[in-house]
Amino acid sequence: MTGVEGVEEPGTPQAALAAAEEPPVLEHRVLKALLGAWALAACPAEETAAVEAHLGDCGPCADEARRLREAVGLLHRQESLDLDPGLRTRVLETCLDRRPPRIPVPDWADPYDAEAARLDALLQDIGDAEWHTPVRLRWFDGTGPASRRTTVAGVIAHLLSVDGLVAMALGLDDPLTGTAAESPTPRGRTEAYWRDAHFPPTRSVRSPWRELSRDLVRTVSFTGGTGQLAVDYGGFELPLHDAMLDRAFECWVHAEDIADAVDYPYEPPAPRHLNRMIDLAARMLPDVLAARRRAGLASPVRTRHLVPAGRPGRSLRLEIEGSGGGEWLIALDSPGAVASAEHAVAHVALDGVEFCRLAAGHVPPEEAAAGQLGDREAIRDVLFATASLSRM
Repeated sequence: MTGVEGVEEPGTPQAALAAAEEPPVLEHRVLKALLGAWALAACPAEETAAVEAHLGDCGPCADEARRLREAVGLLHRQESLDLDPGLRTRVLETCLDRRPPRIPVPDWADPYDAEAARLDALLQDIGDAEWHTPVRLRWFDGTGPASRRTTVAGVIAHLLSVDGLVAMALGLDDPLTGTAAESPTPRGRTEAYWRDAHFPPTRSVRSPWRELSRDLVRTVSFTGGTGQLAVDYGGFELPLHDAMLDRAFECWVHAEDIADAVDYPYEPPAPRHLNRMIDLAARMLPDVLAARRRAGLASPVRTRHLVPAGRPGRSLRLEIEGSGGGEWLIALDSPGAVASAEHAVAHVALDGVEFCRLAAGHVPPEEAAAGQLGDREAIRDVLFATASLSRM
């Protein structure tokens, strides 16, 4: 029930609602003390209303409130602008599910295509000055660790130099000229490229490297059946499909070198690509073991262990855990022998990424294995042979 028309009687619901909508009356000093909590959105609703009503009438408090709100904005944690490393793969898979490519990239070239694209994305994110950041290339020279100091741009120049060997095998032009083009080995080509340059490499090296990486993928996609074509590395040869895996592996390893130098987050390859890289290393181990044995760097084969080519012989079971994992049997005494589970004399367990870092010469062989069982001599020989896969 109401009294005089237009005036609410105290105690009525309408009067209570009107009173609730009015902000409480607070002293200036109290309102000023609440500005920090208001800027942090930590005030109750009534105090928030009182402060905001006061800011419309008090210029000094309004200025202070604006400064506090700006300061609070600076305290907020910035969200990373880095794209999810798997985003490109997911987008491509979705697109290809809807419309398969007219000329697909061969499976054995997929890892290189992906790793070159990931490295290029990293390079797009770094500034001009970071191209001159020092980077130390590391490898295992057969008896111990070795290294070479360069820069981010120097690393890309190294990748360009070695990719040129694959390009020539495919009939493409060598990206190098002069003495650099005359050397047949990855290290020789790289050292000559660095030495012959009038100035240290800069970010300008990115464009020729990326163009060549795309040319390689495009060419193997068009020619398709040339996976067995040999690529000459100077001291050894690899079939083209293995050479492309080797290039993918080196892209990833050196991308990590760059990422560490410029403090950039970088993830390992997709598990299916990592598995192929591990498989390549495992397939190469018997030949590397034999070469180390000829050089006197591995234990000699005892006569009683020799078997004819094509027959089962002593083996090591290599168990790779985690991403890209699986099991491989490694023939110990001869590349011509057949690895056999029945003739396994040792077992080594390693994480997949750790195994690849061992193969890159980034982990000492003595510290690599997570689990070891069986013939200690055979285990040592295989770990050192794995590290010997690395090169500059």
